[in-house]
Amino acid sequence: QVQLVESGGGSVQAGGSLRLSCVASVSRYSYSTYCMGWFRQAPGKEREGVATIISDGRTTYQDSVKGRFTISQDNAKNTVYLQMNSLKPEDTAMYYCAARYCNRDYFAFWGQGTQVTVSS
Repeated sequence: QVQLVESGGGSVQAGGSLRLSCVASVSRYSYSTYCMGWFRQAPGKEREGVATIISDGRTTYQDSVKGRFTISQDNAKNTVYLQMNSLKPEDTAMYYCAARYCNRDYFAFWGQGTQVTVSS
């Protein structure tokens, strides 16, 4: 199992930056067993994928964040990051860190979320 704790959210003006962090506490398998992702959910909207990273470092991004957001991870610290630059009001949402077993295609483990608010 894995427990995920996000941090780094906050309120910024449009054009600003934030870096989200997610620390994974693993109990049975090593951190490298898991593939990580960031998701977000805005009020009244469905949760959507933002970015994912797999064990070999390959990444995927939602089109709306390409070129502005960067997902990365530090395996030694069991931590995944989301660097968010050039933030827009439409990026306002609760951001969630999630983990899946790399041999499975669904995210089974979720953090509690961290709020990101971008004002115009």
